Amino acid sequence: MDLETARRHIATCLQRMGACYLQPVFDEWAILAVPAKTGGVLAYAGPRAEAFLRQLPRDAEPLRAAVAGKKFTEGDIEFVPNAADTHYDAFMKIGPASYLVLNHSSRTMTDIRADQKWLKAQAVLFELSEKFRADPLGS
Repeated sequence: MDLETARRHIATCLQRMGACYLQPVFDEWAILAVPAKTGGVLAYAGPRAEAFLRQLPRDAEPLRAAVAGKKFTEGDIEFVPNAADTHYDAFMKIGPASYLVLNHSSRTMTDIRADQKWLKAQAVLFELSEKFRADPLGS
């Protein structure tokens, strides 16, 4: 999958999730590349474009701790239940060296999951993960 197709799939997924949840589930997302190219950020959408890159190391800490030592394949998702504020709530491996990070800047995954509408929104996120499993970014 190329970057533009990945961006479209992500944007559509987040719109569909919001429709299921009746409000945005995640209000910020980014595609990150390892090793870092263009500062590591291949794409970004959200309310803090100017601060995002500068705050990236701090905001990734809870997520980095949650995934430390784990092996992921394309399409795998990891959630951080109590990542508050601008700390990332979830990530998905979307290519051999690329990841999608997702965040709601004022709610945690625990807050989001407390609403039963999360189950329908989650199904949409898993559909996205299957797209990347079948056709990873950069393939």
